[in-house]
Amino acid sequence: MDADHNTLVWFSKSFGLFYLIAMALAVVAYVFWPSNKKRFDRAAKSILRDRDKPDEDKP
Repeated sequence: MDADHNTLVWFSKSFGLFYLIAMALAVVAYVFWPSNKKRFDRAAKSILRDRDKPDEDKP
């Protein structure tokens, strides 16, 4: 197989495109996964609490 420069560039661009699409889909799936809702709600409300020390419920 004779791989010239244009073939290698096309392959690397195609692989990079599909890699980024797969990573974006994985992030979206993680964000909208139902079991993560409580964690994200707690993080969203954590900056609104009036505490001067960290949470004690974390290990």
